[in-house]
Amino acid sequence: MISQSVIATGLATIMKPLQHRFVRRSRDSRAYRVQKTLSGVAPAALASVLISPVNADTFGGVHYDARTDELVATMIYRGTNPSHTFTLQWGVCPEKADSANLYEIAADVLDADWNDVASQPFRKTVHFSVANLACRPAKVTLRTAPRFFYTIIVPRAPAKAGK
Repeated sequence: MISQSVIATGLATIMKPLQHRFVRRSRDSRAYRVQKTLSGVAPAALASVLISPVNADTFGGVHYDARTDELVATMIYRGTNPSHTFTLQWGVCPEKADSANLYEIAADVLDADWNDVASQPFRKTVHFSVANLACRPAKVTLRTAPRFFYTIIVPRAPAKAGK
């Protein structure tokens, strides 16, 4: 892991030539003051991004289980415990299907422990029921922060027994 002093030294080296490159005005001008303020803020902001651990959930794989009428997803995430709870927040079903007779809908995968400290990697298989999904067959796009996507086709709802 890169130490904070190495990052700070590297940022100072990178930012030094940039501090006065674009604006050459007197010290009394507003443009000079704004640029000097930003040149001091940028290294600190960049250092905080590089030093802090990123807590992102992503997909190890997703498939549709016809037997249980569920989406089965393997979630990969970091945290202090393996018992994160994942839920789906469905988007709105469109009124019309596309030319392939598929609806397109998105669902956000929400991690109830999203702010858990990202200390260890974990994998967890979760099951999301699609039994109440009204717009089927559908191309479902699952989304997690920050911009991980997985698209899967969910077929028509299985026929109910006795009908």
